[in-house]
Amino acid sequence: MLSAFKPGDDTLTNLELARRTGLAKATVTRLTHTLRYLGYLSNCSETGRFRLHPHVLSLGYPVLANLGIRQMARPAMQELADYSGGTVSLGARDMLHIIFVERVRNRSVVTLPLDVGSCIPIATTSSGRAYIAAISESERAQLLSEIKAAYPQNWPRLKRGIEAACEEYNKFGYCSTIGDWEPNINAVGVPLRLPDGQVLAFTCGGPSSRIQPGMIQDLGDRLKQLAEGVQMVHLSSPASFVAGR
Repeated sequence: MLSAFKPGDDTLTNLELARRTGLAKATVTRLTHTLRYLGYLSNCSETGRFRLHPHVLSLGYPVLANLGIRQMARPAMQELADYSGGTVSLGARDMLHIIFVERVRNRSVVTLPLDVGSCIPIATTSSGRAYIAAISESERAQLLSEIKAAYPQNWPRLKRGIEAACEEYNKFGYCSTIGDWEPNINAVGVPLRLPDGQVLAFTCGGPSSRIQPGMIQDLGDRLKQLAEGVQMVHLSSPASFVAGR
């Protein structure tokens, strides 16, 4: 229910929530009442519309706090953002998306209004494709099946892009996108494998005026070094990243 709210949604009605979730309106009415009682939604008594309450942020804080790897990676991420003139992000899979758990940017660049908690498509972005390329064959087959079911009309194009990305990853260790997700956005992504088997993904990208195709190899190599450095420190002191100390 809470995930039915998207960026740009100030308020939604029970009917709009029912359409987005596929639930019966009576069920949605009961759920919004409960969520309002718990403090996750607030409503306007005059219009009957609901908005997310800031209390929702308490749901995500424990996850971010326990990802201590963010704090360790941030300085190197900022250094690469300053060098590239773009943004550097760390993301995790969220169904058919990558959700940012850390994001830094070059302070002089104007880029997409994305921040920690923002989601991007897993099938068309460099971080999403890096994730796909890094997981096991069985996991990849299952994920591709889910993407095909979700986007049947676009599947041939998506499949070609993912297959090309996997080939690029096998050859160079990174996945690049040149306007694949957004026409004027170029990026490169690499996976980050943690000892517990979890796969995250780093990405470095930005406007095509800044992140030009000729920079991809250099940025990809630097991003690989960043991920390798994070892995080494994580292996030497895993407890500090589990607990976020």
